[in-house]
Amino acid sequence: MHTLVLLATFSLVACGQETAATPEPAPAPAPKVEAPKPPPPAPAPPMKLPEGHNPALLDPSLATGKAPDDYKVEFVTSRGNFVVQVHRDWAPLGADRFYNLVKSDFYDGVRFFRAIQGFMVQFGISGYPEVNNVWRQARIKDDPPKESNKAGRITFATSGKDSRTTQVFINFVDNTNLDGMGFAPFGEVVTGMDIVSSLYTGYGEGQPRGRGPDQGMLQSRGNLYLDAQYPKLDSVMDVKIVE
Repeated sequence: MHTLVLLATFSLVACGQETAATPEPAPAPAPKVEAPKPPPPAPAPPMKLPEGHNPALLDPSLATGKAPDDYKVEFVTSRGNFVVQVHRDWAPLGADRFYNLVKSDFYDGVRFFRAIQGFMVQFGISGYPEVNNVWRQARIKDDPPKESNKAGRITFATSGKDSRTTQVFINFVDNTNLDGMGFAPFGEVVTGMDIVSSLYTGYGEGQPRGRGPDQGMLQSRGNLYLDAQYPKLDSVMDVKIVE
């Protein structure tokens, strides 16, 4: 036993180099086989319009009548009721479009999808994607602003020149800075501004700037998208012209 050790020691010294045995590699662990992930559930089909719906919902050419000089619209919402007085001389094209949308039942069932505390609340994207598909291109020309965006005033939203379609907003506060940007009020809340002010604002600004609803998803998925991901939003139950 001792001789073998000495010989081994001598060999290392005589060669003038140190050698270290190279350890055998550990056996590679067996690759993990992950169970296949189940496919994501197929999205529910979009909501379909009920039988007997107003034909103008799918044909904007049927909704081009001239509005009265002044008229009132009552909104029945999940928070309560409010009334808007429309003045056609403020913004004739906007007043006519709003009048026809109300008569067409467009706003029935829509959500107040963009509500920003200290700014405004916006609505006017249908809960039915097939309705959005036809109205998205039904644009009207701009009205030059004659009145200011004061608290309680209602105005069409816009994405640029002559791009107004169906979306409107109600100012929570005086937003006079919007006047110079071409936003033309066409009416004002005359009853129930406390109801308007109480609409749910917890989601804030929409995506991608905020955590509120994505308008593209709302256009393509309708109220199914909002009900699933933004259930606290308030809604319009019914809208009608009362005077």
